Amino acid sequence: MKKQIATLVSLHIGTRDDMSKQSCDSVIAELDGFVGDRHRGFSRVCWEGDTEPEGTVRRNNRQWSGVSEKELTEIQEALELDRALTAEDLGANICIRGIEGFSSLPKGSKLVFPSGAVLVVEDYNPPCTDMGDKIARLYAKKSGEPLTRKQFLIEAKKKRGVVGSIDVPGEIYSDDEITVKIYSAPKLG
Repeated sequence: MKKQIATLVSLHIGTRDDMSKQSCDSVIAELDGFVGDRHRGFSRVCWEGDTEPEGTVRRNNRQWSGVSEKELTEIQEALELDRALTAEDLGANICIRGIEGFSSLPKGSKLVFPSGAVLVVEDYNPPCTDMGDKIARLYAKKSGEPLTRKQFLIEAKKKRGVVGSIDVPGEIYSDDEITVKIYSAPKLG
């Protein structure tokens, strides 16, 4: 695994039903997710368009979600938003700085925190229509024109971040330095 260093810019827990997350200074990461977060759990129910049929109960590969500060800025600039796009509004648990192409981290990559907590990347987090509707309600373009769901879906593609599970429990703090171990398949033979 190739290693890179990143910084945790902000940390968030979601307690409401509006897909938002609220800022916090630290979280406890347990094997079933972030304590207090609504996505915590060992299992989850699939929704329409998920990897399994809607209603299927499966392992929770979405215990946490993360975005990069740079990709948030790229989405904001492409949409010509009237203010900064935030990780909280996008529903992310963590926002990081220092990893180019964060949304492209391969499955199996690990984010290692000073406490020993380890988050493992399970998948890319594609933009969804519900989030597109929410962002269109919350933001406007600098020109004053309304933002549309479709515009968000187009510009957030491949920049919405990643989702994953907790590999090793521990406490995570805002401003933590993160060692990112980027997964690469072992050479066979």
